[in-house]
Amino acid sequence: MDKSALIYWTTLTGVISALATGLGAIPVHFIKNNSPKLRAMASAVAAGMMISASVFSLAQEGIALQSKFPLAPYIVILGLILGATFFYYSEKKISALNIEGNLLTHGLTQRGFLIFAAMFVHSIPEGIAIGVAFATGHFHFGLVMALAIAVHNIPEGIAISLPLKADNVSTRKCAAVSILTSLPQPLMAAPAALLAWFFEPLLPIGLGFAGGAMIYLVVSELIPDALENGGKSLTAWGVMMGLSGMLLITTLLNQIPY
Repeated sequence: MDKSALIYWTTLTGVISALATGLGAIPVHFIKNNSPKLRAMASAVAAGMMISASVFSLAQEGIALQSKFPLAPYIVILGLILGATFFYYSEKKISALNIEGNLLTHGLTQRGFLIFAAMFVHSIPEGIAIGVAFATGHFHFGLVMALAIAVHNIPEGIAISLPLKADNVSTRKCAAVSILTSLPQPLMAAPAALLAWFFEPLLPIGLGFAGGAMIYLVVSELIPDALENGGKSLTAWGVMMGLSGMLLITTLLNQIPY
């Protein structure tokens, strides 16, 4: 595949993958009841989905690179800690700046902004993965990788939209925020394909970093919100539903032959 074709296919599949995230807002649109228990369930299910994506997709994919990079598991662990640390300081900085009122004018709460930031960071290594997959020279492998990420983005769009919808964000804005969180995918895919030798070694730290940021968000924002509004049992079952559902999707996607 020549460079022009490589840029075309990586960018096109990256755009499709990003747009797929917006589809997650569609089922959330039909949730009308805005009770505290609904907010709790939305936060808990989203938390479960994000935990599953962090552990069984991001971290696991990073560790699987051990065949190429022997230290990959340790680099993923370091990335997890760095991602959590980054989000810890980001959250403190946002709180210190007191930008809640400014965010509300754009239809977002501080929690909604943190969800956006975490999912945006998590899309960067996914965009790199698309580019690196095409750079192997196996067109089918690149398509399967892009398809897997695109399908995976739909439930991630649900995970993003559920807590936003509970904060009274419109369906259109839920879809827009979801798509924007995946913007790094088309932006990073082509450069990663052209410079695979540079970007591929960064995947373990990038995947770990994104997973750490998401897990920190879950523990610091989503689960406390679910516990406050719905109690322990509802939170536990919501997390289990989200985690099991996302794990099922990940497992089915892994059955696609390369």
